[in-house]
Amino acid sequence: MISEFSRGASSPEQFPTDGLPEVAFLGRSNVGKSSLLNAIAGKPGKRGLAFTSNTPGRTQSINFYRIDGTMYFVDLPGYGYAKVPLASKAEWARLIEQYLQERRSLKLSFLILDARRGWMDKDLDLKDWLEANNHPYIVVASKIDKLNQAEQARGLKAIRQHAEPLPFSAVTGRGVREIWQAITKTIQQ
Repeated sequence: MISEFSRGASSPEQFPTDGLPEVAFLGRSNVGKSSLLNAIAGKPGKRGLAFTSNTPGRTQSINFYRIDGTMYFVDLPGYGYAKVPLASKAEWARLIEQYLQERRSLKLSFLILDARRGWMDKDLDLKDWLEANNHPYIVVASKIDKLNQAEQARGLKAIRQHAEPLPFSAVTGRGVREIWQAITKTIQQ
């Protein structure tokens, strides 16, 4: 698979214009969006396709990654906790909303939750917004490897109160095949 950084966009004018289908990765800051993107792009780890960090708020623009010249993976800034000025958070929110509302090429979104934390109010708000605007999405329960069996069962049960999650681990690769199946199915429609 050929995957490469295409561009970072801090305004809609910087979004790609070639019309390739897009798959977006959404979630709170530090939930594992970039790690998930790296794992499914076949470039896991710190030197992957997308920059990963233990510090929330590192992704500060909408980053587009071209995958095999046929689609884009789109890494969006996280919402919630990040040590950045409130004005920056507000600008990210406007940019994300513009992206989600206006991109005709957006075919699928992954709403990523930390399996240890479950749903938070902003996650539920985003889920409701996606549904109200008829945007297809899949809920991913990330960092599943950080939980023992009993904790996994409890965490997934709590997430299932609002949506069926796809368990995922960037460490073990759990869920990568299922995520690719969902992407392929959606892109081919």
